[in-house]
Amino acid sequence: MIRTINTDRHMSPSIFLPVVRELVRSYQAFELASARHIRELGLTPPQFDIIATLGNTPGMNCKELGEKTLITKGTLTGVLDRLTDKGLICRSTPPEDRRSIFICLTPAGEALFQQAFPAHLQFLEAIFGRLQPTTLNDLQTSLQALRQAFEQEIEA
Repeated sequence: MIRTINTDRHMSPSIFLPVVRELVRSYQAFELASARHIRELGLTPPQFDIIATLGNTPGMNCKELGEKTLITKGTLTGVLDRLTDKGLICRSTPPEDRRSIFICLTPAGEALFQQAFPAHLQFLEAIFGRLQPTTLNDLQTSLQALRQAFEQEIEA
């Protein structure tokens, strides 16, 4: 794949707006399909995010969990409360840092992870399997280039 760099600082919006529009529409379609399947598994998308992040780990503190998930700090507490009420996670205070809260899956939470995570991967695999491997590779390369362009702006 040959990459070209646009040196014209005044790119016409008609060139990139269709890309932005399709990126947003693709993300929205992904989220709708994914969320529907996650709800069929008996979880909300934020709950699944927490279960998937904690799965196969000994647990982590709230700060780490917030950094590794797509859940805002304000939403995280409520999601953790609901998962605690369902008996899927437990919270503890480490003796070495009493200001921190450690979160881990309970045995029921680990069992749910072992069932739900592979099921959701299989669901997504069926959708992504509709595309040719070369198309997926091209998409990954293009999305990486787009992300890097935005990261360069953030770092500037």
